Amino acid sequence: MRCHNMKPRISVQPAIWLLSLFFLFLSCATWSPRSYAAGFAASWPYKADVIHSQQMIVVEAKSIHSQTGQLSLQQNIGGQWQSVLSGIPVTLGSKGIGKIKEGDGRTPSGIYRLGSGFGSAADPGGLRISYTRTSNQDYWVDDPFSSQYNQWVNYAGNPDQRWRSYERLQQPLYKYAIILKYNDDPVVSGKGSAIFLHIWRAAGKPTAGCIAMSESNLLQLMRLLDPELSPAIAIGISG
Repeated sequence: MRCHNMKPRISVQPAIWLLSLFFLFLSCATWSPRSYAAGFAASWPYKADVIHSQQMIVVEAKSIHSQTGQLSLQQNIGGQWQSVLSGIPVTLGSKGIGKIKEGDGRTPSGIYRLGSGFGSAADPGGLRISYTRTSNQDYWVDDPFSSQYNQWVNYAGNPDQRWRSYERLQQPLYKYAIILKYNDDPVVSGKGSAIFLHIWRAAGKPTAGCIAMSESNLLQLMRLLDPELSPAIAIGISG
């Protein structure tokens, strides 16, 4: 029998549930591309410190769908990050940034160490990074079913009989290039391969996932890179 002069019991669970919804709404309401961009601007110097890099290539896109962006070279001088090169226009993947899998047309976002330089042309001179001139026997394997996936391989045989998919490294877009150490430690099959800084087809023309720029700007960048500063690259949204 209910006693009508007693107060009803109030369950705590609905109150907690409503409070959780309120905070979820608040977090969603305050998120914006601008706050994401502010996060990238603040995070890359911290992450550079974590990996002990004193020289960072910073690539900024306006959104995850952008096919173009701006590149700068930042250097830690006396504990302060300073721009030594800026305002370099670049082209990005045809589907923007935020690579997930092989062939998705996206440029990776995040921070990656740089590998060596390479190219189909002779060493241009003035470089401190290592540089290898490619031949018609040099390939980058992007066949996810191969044990050599996401690796540079020198092979004298017929590549069509060895891999389902590959890139020839002796080609005009790779007259000069720099390797990004994306998906290399460890290599995950199908996560993406052959990510480079290289020469663009034309201003504003997107890539398959690399970062491209004019030949003169690429050479200027390559000549500024110093292996003793452990150069790396940060790719994100500027807002």
